[in-house]
Amino acid sequence: MWKRAVVNCVSRRDKRRYVSTDRICELAASNLRFGVGATREVGIDLRDGFGARRVVVFTDPTIRKLPSMNVLEESLHESGIHYVVYDDVRVEPNDASFKDAIEFLRRAETEHYGGRPYDAIVALGGGSVMDTAKAANLYHTMKPNDFYDYVNPPIGKGLPIPTNSKLPPLIAIPTTAGTGSETTGVAIFDDSATKSKTGIANRTLKPTLGIVDPNNTLTLPERVAVYSGLDVLCHAIESYTALPSTERARPASPLLRPAYQGSNPISDIWSLYALETCATYLPRAAKDADEESRAKMLLASSAAGMGFGNAGVHLCHGMSYPISSQVKSTYDCDYKTVDHPIVPHGLSVIVSAPAVFAFTGVADPDRHATCARILAKARGDDRAVAAVLPQSGGDYGGKWLADEIRMFLETLKVPLGLEQFGYSNSDIPSLVQGTLPQHRVTKISPRPVGQSELENLFEAAMKG
Repeated sequence: MWKRAVVNCVSRRDKRRYVSTDRICELAASNLRFGVGATREVGIDLRDGFGARRVVVFTDPTIRKLPSMNVLEESLHESGIHYVVYDDVRVEPNDASFKDAIEFLRRAETEHYGGRPYDAIVALGGGSVMDTAKAANLYHTMKPNDFYDYVNPPIGKGLPIPTNSKLPPLIAIPTTAGTGSETTGVAIFDDSATKSKTGIANRTLKPTLGIVDPNNTLTLPERVAVYSGLDVLCHAIESYTALPSTERARPASPLLRPAYQGSNPISDIWSLYALETCATYLPRAAKDADEESRAKMLLASSAAGMGFGNAGVHLCHGMSYPISSQVKSTYDCDYKTVDHPIVPHGLSVIVSAPAVFAFTGVADPDRHATCARILAKARGDDRAVAAVLPQSGGDYGGKWLADEIRMFLETLKVPLGLEQFGYSNSDIPSLVQGTLPQHRVTKISPRPVGQSELENLFEAAMKG
């Protein structure tokens, strides 16, 4: 079914193309290796593939105590790799934690390796670990004059990274099925000064190799598995419903084509596969935690990463950034070791999804209906799957998708509404101000948004 959707989308978009818009899309992603036990090959990759002898391992305090870390260290020892571990990664990193990681790389070279440079980085963990490793590797190597030089505008300067830049190899090993950071050139962080999320987006940041090993997600707590999986769901739907790449202005040079290009025929393939897989296997992965369902979700996470890493995400993610960065107390969840207020990223994204897609549906009812139909099929509603929909116009697709997401969340026992995080309508102005700077994602919303539209969306999301 989804293959037909891709073909239909391409022919429909051909009619919209103009000389001044971009007729070209491209796929940029890390090399991936998938399979049970793949982590044991990392030492050989470093020694024989990259000629690395001095390595820095990024992880967090929780992952360092788990079997995944033992497997990685055994592999490094067996291959004769000298390594030093940075395990102070902050869950939901901020500018201060990024700077601390950058400083650690400097100390690693001077204190552990006698002034010699490290040869490679290994990041074992979730999106926070992988994003921190990407940013530290970039900043330590390029040494920009100011931390905000490469940060996305308007919070940062958004300066281009020189096209001939070569960073030390980075091997990313995800331990959650959610962010897809092992495939993307994006590193996200909380900006303390503006109380909003921002990041660095450049293909130079892409890991050299992603090791996608289902063994590394078997110890995930049930709620962490659910919230991570909901990030996959939104990555897939947002990238598939994003503003078409053919409606974006053509860049002056192919080297200036943005990482987030808008929905396109290449990304559609990955996004729809990820959505189908997530809709089918996330409820099972949460309930049973069996090897097959966790493996399927990990593969869906990487597939969604390849989809949104080239198409982009839009309003669910744009609105999630102030939701998570402005929260005053930790939401009740399985993130037991976190020492600062947090809303799990996947949860902060999904809470606005029904409101967002009910709003954006009118921009492309068929695309929203395609996503709704996939969710209906996964829950076994053959009548909904076979429903005859209007031929054109209206917002039927967005409303249907919003309802399907609500039913999916009910199955997973995930409540909707921003009020559960302590927010009220009095917080809407601050949440809107935290969303407006997210140009990288809001500009590829299929339906334009400004202050008034965001106010309405946050109000709609307040109770779910």
